[in-house]
Amino acid sequence: MSLFHFSPHKQFPEFYEECRHTGVLRYLPAKTREYGDSYFMEEYSNQYKKSYYEDEPNLRLMAKRRLSVLEKVGALAPISSLLEIGSAAGFFLDEAKLAGYQTRGLELSPKEVEYARSVLSLDVEKKSVLSFTVNEWKERYNVVAAFFVVEHIEDIDGIWERLTSWLKPGGFLYLALPSSFGPSFQTNPKNWFATHPSDHFFDYSVHSLKKLLSILGFEVNYVRPMSYHSYRDLSPRGKLPEWLYRLYANSFAYGDTIELTARKLKH
Repeated sequence: MSLFHFSPHKQFPEFYEECRHTGVLRYLPAKTREYGDSYFMEEYSNQYKKSYYEDEPNLRLMAKRRLSVLEKVGALAPISSLLEIGSAAGFFLDEAKLAGYQTRGLELSPKEVEYARSVLSLDVEKKSVLSFTVNEWKERYNVVAAFFVVEHIEDIDGIWERLTSWLKPGGFLYLALPSSFGPSFQTNPKNWFATHPSDHFFDYSVHSLKKLLSILGFEVNYVRPMSYHSYRDLSPRGKLPEWLYRLYANSFAYGDTIELTARKLKH
């Protein structure tokens, strides 16, 4: 039985339904699309004005920062296993392997899977997370990571079932994703909807994620905005000095993109 129960959004019923239990938003105009090589390379280039491979040094620095977060919250044990869903060419997995994790990845882009396997010698499969049944893997992981993935998955019950089931008790979930609790949606919804990716089926916030994760038996132990866009903030907050704006954003996980870790408490 689904834990999500959606009703029309009070303010934007033409765009959203809202889960009565968690506050997760379902984007009604969303459409499925193929995630092959062209999607991956074009989307990355459009957003960052450089190719994914040109950005490797920055991506590895981000991977090291994320691994330091996992170390601080206690995820790196003497033998720790890590699964990344949507592992791309494997830069995060490679850094995790160097840090001592036993790694595995799932990725849909054939080119990125081939690079991860042949160049980085990583265990990566060209499969969708939903192509595995919940109980198909006997192995459970100490860490399951998914960076800008869960919002693309239409089967919301299916993805959260797998994220929960594939983690060991005491294991850590690490997510990065767009957030509806940030300057764009909160202060400029017209632009938010004008630029909303057509293949994002659900929108989360720190508040809805905490409610959802609590229901699923997790405790959030780290959350922060991934970006600071005071220039997007049309409220008086946008006129704050940058240091004060960042202090507010860090204190409340206020940002158009956020990342968090959560520890699984239940079996």
